Amino acid sequence: MVISVNVKPGSRKGPLVEVDDAGGLTLYVRERAVDGKANVAATRLLAEHLGVPRSRVRLIGGAAARVKRFRID
Repeated sequence: MVISVNVKPGSRKGPLVEVDDAGGLTLYVRERAVDGKANVAATRLLAEHLGVPRSRVRLIGGAAARVKRFRID
């Protein structure tokens, strides 16, 4: 399964997952987008939200963008 999410790095709200009316996910993470730290935090938060091990969640697109695609195995 592939999921697209919006990521808000450096957020004071985080860590938080918001679901909009259409079912889209927005991930708020405290880590800044430096050296991939926000990507690691977003992966961890998405795995927690979905209730799957972190090893099953992989970033497949958007490493340098706010809209990211993850594959859930």
